[in-house]
Amino acid sequence: MSRSTPVPAGPAADARTALPEGETVAFDRLAHAVLASPSAPLGALLRAQLPGTAGVRWLRQEGLPPTTRPVELTAERWLSLFRCWQSVAPAPGAAGTGHHRSGGRPSTHGHAPGAAAIPRWGS
Repeated sequence: MSRSTPVPAGPAADARTALPEGETVAFDRLAHAVLASPSAPLGALLRAQLPGTAGVRWLRQEGLPPTTRPVELTAERWLSLFRCWQSVAPAPGAAGTGHHRSGGRPSTHGHAPGAAAIPRWGS
């Protein structure tokens, strides 16, 4: 089942039109995540979208307080946020490529390698 995502409106839409066609899907993903809570402060929203302190650094770079709302962003700031997000977000599909940190197979029983569940004797 495929659902089409609506195109963002306002300054986010203006920023989207300035992007090459190949980047619009990624921009839409970021815009919808940020605009899902339009009254929430950007500081909290960016913690969920940007790893580590990248969101705080972006807000400081733009001269914005963490309490700024997504609806207050201009098209230029949307583009700046998108470029920041692109530079720190993992590439789509990178997590599912089959590479594991341990180098071995993933655990098939839901625990870390070498760990075992506590037996449930009375169950």
